[in-house]
Amino acid sequence: MKAAEAKARIEGLSGRPRRKISKPRRPDSYHHGSLREALLQAAERLLERDGIQGLTLRAAAREAGVSHAAPKNHFGDMAGLLSELAAVGFERFVATMQANVRDEDPPDRRLGAIGRGYVAFARAHPDLFLLMFRSERLDSSRPRLRAALDLSARVLSGVVGARRGETVEAALTLPQAAGIVAAWSMVHGFAMLLLDGRLRPLLARLPPGVDADALLAAIFSGAKSKR
Repeated sequence: MKAAEAKARIEGLSGRPRRKISKPRRPDSYHHGSLREALLQAAERLLERDGIQGLTLRAAAREAGVSHAAPKNHFGDMAGLLSELAAVGFERFVATMQANVRDEDPPDRRLGAIGRGYVAFARAHPDLFLLMFRSERLDSSRPRLRAALDLSARVLSGVVGARRGETVEAALTLPQAAGIVAAWSMVHGFAMLLLDGRLRPLLARLPPGVDADALLAAIFSGAKSKR
């Protein structure tokens, strides 16, 4: 039986032509902004699950369930995607650092809260944290990343200025710069040592119940007494 005859016979039995079964559409009906955010969320999932080596434009598109051209249309290239993802990270990073800061607290207590938030973010999002500080992979001229970097820098510089009883302007004095670098080096170095597992032997030698948070608090107490 020829194909045309078979089709006519089926239509005759049913009394009406068969309905054409449409294939399910890919989820490409995002609005512009929501597709961009969906791609960033997909990129972050890939980063956390597969590491930086598993994050590509095609992998992000596949994870988000959209066409392979979508990431390039929104971010241009891999540096663009990574830079926008880093910007998201820095925005959250700032929120975490400021989460337990109270304006009425003295500067030393505010600095301690910021430092704990800094390390807490690094521990909760290690791959994103490492990406944020890998300048060779990022394009810091992108507006969202530039703004997020500036905001992050102001968190530490503001509290360091408060400790000195000064307002920190764009043009820094040498003592102000030294204070910012000292505070930043302390918390960033601690976070990196923790992520790299370098502190495990030292923590194992401390009394039971004394953890990394207690060690960080002791470091801040020592810095305060030597100020």
